[in-house]
Amino acid sequence: MNGDVLPRIADSELEAWLTAIAEQGHSAPSIAQLRAKRARPGGPDIPVVNDLVIAADGGTRIPVRTYRHDTMNTRATCVYAHGGAFVFGDLDSHDRACRRLAALGGVDVVAVDYRLAPEHPAPAGIDDVRAVLGWLEERVAGEVPIGLAGDSAGALIAFLAACASDVAIDQLLLINPNVDLALSKPSVLTKGEGWGLDARDLEWFVSQWAPTAALRESHALSPLQQPPSTAPMTTIITSEHDPLRDEGLDLVEHLRNAGRLTAHHHLEGMVHGVINLDTISPTARRMGDEFLTDFAEDLNQSRD
Repeated sequence: MNGDVLPRIADSELEAWLTAIAEQGHSAPSIAQLRAKRARPGGPDIPVVNDLVIAADGGTRIPVRTYRHDTMNTRATCVYAHGGAFVFGDLDSHDRACRRLAALGGVDVVAVDYRLAPEHPAPAGIDDVRAVLGWLEERVAGEVPIGLAGDSAGALIAFLAACASDVAIDQLLLINPNVDLALSKPSVLTKGEGWGLDARDLEWFVSQWAPTAALRESHALSPLQQPPSTAPMTTIITSEHDPLRDEGLDLVEHLRNAGRLTAHHHLEGMVHGVINLDTISPTARRMGDEFLTDFAEDLNQSRD
């Protein structure tokens, strides 16, 4: 755990999880293993859950999963772009997270199974999220607020989709966002080993989605180099022991200076991937419940 002397970890359960990962040792990423289906704990019960396929331009078919509280009323609705380092993750990997958001916040949720790298590098995932936003806008016809959320790689895809979309996004939630594909910030080194997300893996992941150095350093894929005025009002979640922490903190300042920051929650003692650690760490569950509830409240009140 480089750069720290007796670092504080959120709880003993998270510490045990980190110890178990360290004991496994490091191995090079395998897409087949990363995409292997794993049994995951179920989430809160939502009355209406449906799997749909949206037809987008160019013949692309985008699977989505909708979480609705009833079939009669339309509530504030949040599109969700899952994390997974650009190369894995799907509707099942973040089913629990989407159910938590819907249940805690009293909002409807649309999860997007966007196309993954390396088969579909940037901007395929961004285009898919933009297409789902357009589909949702047609369905709600401006009657309710529209939110957009994502974690890790999904947070970057969500941000770029929001800035490029013609759909007005009322609130954006970025959880442990990966917004510097050059991986140039200090925390990549100080937190890049022993904290559950290895810097060596990060380099490989981003190279699958943005295969050239020019693309990884381009303004088009860098929220830190985009005019902050193009961003929706945004909530950002950063974690103390996350190698992506410093780029998230830089984005906080980038948006705060432009008046585009709704809130910033910095999670002391926490690691990357807090949204999916709620069944491992009681503190991760409490923290996640708080920021999901706060975000949904801001979304529900965004047009008052």
